[in-house]
Amino acid sequence: MYQKRDDSMHQKFQVTGMTCAACAARVEKAVSQVAGVEKVQVNLLSNSMTADFDPSQTSAEAITAAVAAAGYGAEADNEKSSASVKSKKTAAELAADELREMKTRLIISFLFFIPLFYISMGHMVGLPIPGILAGMENAVLYGFTQFLLCLPVIYVNRKYFQRGFKALWHRSPNMDSLIAIGSLAAVSYGVFAIYRMAYGMGHGDWAVVEKYHMDLYFESSSTILTLITLGKFLETRSKGRTGEAIARLMDLAPKTAAVIRDGVETVVPVEQVRPGDTLAVRPGQSIPVDGEILSGTTAVDESAITGESIPVEKAEGDKVIAATINKSGYFTFRAEKVGDDTTLSQIIRLVEEAGNSKAPIAKLADKISGVFVPTVIGIAVLAFVVWMLLGQTFEFALSIGIAVLVISCPCALGLATPVAIMVGTGKGAEYGVLFKSAEALEHAHTIQTVVLDKTGTITQGRPRVTDIVTAPGVEADSLLALAAALEHPSEHPLAEAVLEKARERGLSVEPVEDFRAVSGRGISASFHGTVCLAGNAAMMEENGVELGGLREAGDRLAQDGKTPLYFAIGKKAAGLIGAADVVKPTSRQAVQEFTKMGIEVVMLTGDNQRTAEAIRRQVGVSRAISDVLPQDKEREIRRLQEQGRRVAMIGDGINDAPALARSDVGIAIGAGTDVAMESADVVLMKSDLLDAVTAIQLSRSVIRNIRMNLFWAFFYNSVGIPLAAGVFYGILGWKLNPMFAAAAMSLSSVCVVTNALRIKLFRPNFTVEAAGDPVPTESHAVLPVSGQAGAGSKGEEHNRVEAAGDTVPAENHISLSASGTAETETKGEKYTMKKEIKIEGMMCQHCQMAMEKALSKVPGVSEVKVDLENKTAVVSLSGDVSDETLNGTVTEAGYEPKGIAVLG
Repeated sequence: MYQKRDDSMHQKFQVTGMTCAACAARVEKAVSQVAGVEKVQVNLLSNSMTADFDPSQTSAEAITAAVAAAGYGAEADNEKSSASVKSKKTAAELAADELREMKTRLIISFLFFIPLFYISMGHMVGLPIPGILAGMENAVLYGFTQFLLCLPVIYVNRKYFQRGFKALWHRSPNMDSLIAIGSLAAVSYGVFAIYRMAYGMGHGDWAVVEKYHMDLYFESSSTILTLITLGKFLETRSKGRTGEAIARLMDLAPKTAAVIRDGVETVVPVEQVRPGDTLAVRPGQSIPVDGEILSGTTAVDESAITGESIPVEKAEGDKVIAATINKSGYFTFRAEKVGDDTTLSQIIRLVEEAGNSKAPIAKLADKISGVFVPTVIGIAVLAFVVWMLLGQTFEFALSIGIAVLVISCPCALGLATPVAIMVGTGKGAEYGVLFKSAEALEHAHTIQTVVLDKTGTITQGRPRVTDIVTAPGVEADSLLALAAALEHPSEHPLAEAVLEKARERGLSVEPVEDFRAVSGRGISASFHGTVCLAGNAAMMEENGVELGGLREAGDRLAQDGKTPLYFAIGKKAAGLIGAADVVKPTSRQAVQEFTKMGIEVVMLTGDNQRTAEAIRRQVGVSRAISDVLPQDKEREIRRLQEQGRRVAMIGDGINDAPALARSDVGIAIGAGTDVAMESADVVLMKSDLLDAVTAIQLSRSVIRNIRMNLFWAFFYNSVGIPLAAGVFYGILGWKLNPMFAAAAMSLSSVCVVTNALRIKLFRPNFTVEAAGDPVPTESHAVLPVSGQAGAGSKGEEHNRVEAAGDTVPAENHISLSASGTAETETKGEKYTMKKEIKIEGMMCQHCQMAMEKALSKVPGVSEVKVDLENKTAVVSLSGDVSDETLNGTVTEAGYEPKGIAVLG
């Protein structure tokens, strides 16, 4: 793979005059021969070129001169970045101007072509023509009228002649050269025929007049120019649709921003925002640049960037992204990334660079296109000579030569790959999959093995509480409140998980005294005047705390890859809380989809074998490699490649960067580090493994489309050129009229572009599981509880948690799903009552999310499902919750309850 040198200069150029793949090949060859040029890529679709060169050996001016010497025009793009919205709008306007100019040419061409075609061909089907043009005595008038009608068509389409003959002069013939030679030959012969008829009439030789009367070919020249202009118009209009994804992204960018300077809020163009500025955003407005919230709370719709449909709650200290939409509250934020540094601009740049880059499969078409036009000219001349030698008339041989020139279509070959690549990369952007190059898009379809990092890729990347096991006489909320109080001053990695769970359940965090951290053991502190402990089993034993059955429960959690935290009040065990980095909801389905596609899935992790094995079982990975150092990850990738496997690495951390760079296709999780994303070939904006499946399926779809385009382009030319050359004339009597040849050539290019646009219909070949469906954990799901009288004082009743045939004394065991929903079973019975609440006032998904959050905090509510369309909320109750409580909660959330029905 090419690596750009650190001291190289990367420059983009706009190239004019290219009309086919032969042009692009010629420009690329000319620039690559300039001393100091290290790499050059020419894109026919966007009429652009990028060059990496050593500025000490050459310059942009020298490269421009090399392009001019090859017969084309070039201008260096001096914009800071191709992602600049301003430059993009200008480019879009130029493209629209070109399309309008082409439409004008097409209209004028048809205005003169239609009467010309009627005069020349109408009488053949019995249509009347003016008497002044009928009969042998009016032959010269008949021919001269056709000549006059042909001239405007030639004039408005003079670009074909200007570019075509210029390319011939520079010994780099292109498609315009074929058109120019063919149409000029037809007109020249028509002028010659008029002279011959005039001579015959002057000398009374009516046989000569009759011979040339019907062999004028003015209509052939006009037909060639008109139909090719029609094809180019349709092709240009279709190609414009390939950039729709980028255009939609650019339209997301707000044009103005409200900047607060010296206490005064001023609306300025977004280009004037500078890093460090304080900006204000009101509900419904787009966020102008990337930054960090300084004050206020809100919900932000980030669907345009991440694809996440539910608005994300934001508060002070949270990051916001340009072009996302503020849905609710007013807030201020500090600008951090502006202009070309924003996330949106980087996405636009990645999508455009990928669309403009060249896939390896395109090299085949490039090689052929480089010699295609000279070969076609040679075949046309050879066909003309052969038919003359075989005794055919000059008119017949000329017709054959013109047909060969105009039926050949290097455009179809040149467009087969870049159109599909551009549409494919744009489609990927719609799904939050950013291909950084066409090479990455092509290589993705060959992947045989996917290697997954664990933390942050398969899992959430942060620990969450998964299990709560309480000792006799201790309630789950009491244990959680104690845990939150003890962990609040702690810097333990699992402290935040405990605090987050307490916040979710609406528990307040009370202060503790005499806090002390014991290295390698845990913490101790005074809570309500009693010394309490939190830590591992060793700490409990050292302090004389009898764990009893809790020890066995903790061991089982450890076997499942979870970390048990034991808690004690004084010398008495209170219970334990299990925490783990839980699997993302879609990770298991992603692994299943990879397997269905015939791709082996391997997990690499620096975690211990026990944790790795637990995660492996949860998601169904075929093989897990644990205790892996960063350099070992790269070595594992290399080992798989040495076995002949094409490997994709999916990761998110700095330690994944070497492996991402080593792999055939490196895929970075979008929420990961900048280093990982720089090292990767593909970026997943939503941090969802299913998007990696989408990336590979999209790659396969694009490559199938390209192969189909190339096949039909080769097939068309391999059949069309022999047909036009008269190969089948002696056998089947088939002879192709130049007019039909021109129509076929135009149609072939339009068909290739249209076929590539089918990629816009791409949909991933899987159905995403419903959001909120929990990924099963390996904690035996919800453990059944059986009541049994124990030996406690006063006949105290004990509950026992049964798992794998063992019994563990406990008051209650709560197993939390991956989504954080608690499912509780007590005394062998599960409280299953459900109530449906009719709610008025919910308008959007933010309302839905707020309602779910409010109801889930009500004690006794175990599950909430809000149906925005039907304006209802179904709550599952694990205890007795009154209708008044539910109605009050709905009202406090800002909505209006309209009745409650018991479902079961």
